Amino acid sequence: MESIVYRVVSLLCAVVAPQPIGTNRALLDLLWMLVGGHLLAARGALFPALAAVGWAPARVRRAWAALGQGTWTAADLLTTWRSVVEQEGQWQPHQYAGYHPVAVDVTGFWRPRLRACPTTHYHGGAGKALPAIPVGMIARGGSAGSQRFALPLGLVRADPADPSPTAHTRALLTAAVAQTEPEDVLVGDRGIGVAALQAAQAARYVARLPQNATARRRTRPPYPGRGRPATRGAVVRPLPRTYRDQPIAATPPDAVETWTEAGTVLRAETWNDLILSDTAPEAAAAAAGFTVVAIHDPRHPAPLLLATSVAVSPRTARDLYRDRWAVEQLPLVAKQVLGAARSFVSAPETCQRLPELALVAGAILSYLAATTPTPATGFWDRQPRPTPGRLRRVLTRASFPETYPLPTRLREKAATTAHLPTGSWGQRRRSGHAGHPAPMPNARAAPKAA
Repeated sequence: MESIVYRVVSLLCAVVAPQPIGTNRALLDLLWMLVGGHLLAARGALFPALAAVGWAPARVRRAWAALGQGTWTAADLLTTWRSVVEQEGQWQPHQYAGYHPVAVDVTGFWRPRLRACPTTHYHGGAGKALPAIPVGMIARGGSAGSQRFALPLGLVRADPADPSPTAHTRALLTAAVAQTEPEDVLVGDRGIGVAALQAAQAARYVARLPQNATARRRTRPPYPGRGRPATRGAVVRPLPRTYRDQPIAATPPDAVETWTEAGTVLRAETWNDLILSDTAPEAAAAAAGFTVVAIHDPRHPAPLLLATSVAVSPRTARDLYRDRWAVEQLPLVAKQVLGAARSFVSAPETCQRLPELALVAGAILSYLAATTPTPATGFWDRQPRPTPGRLRRVLTRASFPETYPLPTRLREKAATTAHLPTGSWGQRRRSGHAGHPAPMPNARAAPKAA
């Protein structure tokens, strides 16, 4: 166990060392608390989770202050983390027909009891949007060890000026386009449509479409000889449907391709040079086109419907889309394995930073689980698999190695703090203070000095 703990601490130190002195030491404590699963045991309570590690109250307060007021950003941590992973050489990016998949997705950290929460996220079980802290994720698909592993490139917050999901998706795609390279292809699920990708000027993308999606031909059909001439291209329906008990047939495909996988024959139908259904007739000639692919797999009840702007085969488009699922592990580990699904913080900046730090910790734990010899949970675990949950259980039983030689930059900052406010007033600032948002409407006013 000692070798595993030392490897975990060495990677955590490498990630936080470039941050300001003092803040980096507190971030190390926060990340150790997260990867050890103490937030899960405390059911989202930050102070009990930090105290469960065995630290003194002063050390707990420093970690809490660094989370809300420390000079650090998730972008800086991810930049350092990517450098560490690339230097180790155990992660390899995936490539299909010369293209690298870059997944984009939005996850929500539910906050139903947070007063005046400005943001929401759709909850499938509830069937509606609920108060949540949404975080946009950008990750490059690849493999670490024998597992798929999405290397995070960026985390995007919702804009406080416009916290709507549409504006958040627009900001996420804009940031993703700015970070992509010429060989990258953005891959999104049904929540990220073709219209949003084209509005963000994404040149290369693969997006999943809903089952009732439609598009139009770019060119108008020829004049039939009578009646009003058509002003738009014909409607393309990739899949059949029923409207008012009347069946509507699917549009015949432009091309059909089949191939065999594990003894199963797959069929792909393709429609080329399509444009959005609501494109104006005068803008059809200059509109960005895309291809729709319907992949029929007898192992699944419904076909997979994809839209892509890159000239690749249907099988390559399917492979690019399947690499999107690796990004789902980041919020799964952060929320379910590490316990960030519940949190009891209310300061505006802390509400944003705790989910971001949990996603960073989830990426680190997933990478460590895939590249570290798998530890057994107990005598019954005869064939342990390299999962983040198994590694977290090992770290939960381990204590922080105080004798580990930390880098020179990782130390407490020798600064005078006796004059600073303590308690809950230490994280609050007046409205309009530079670099700090206004307090929540339910926050009490600070007591006046005598």
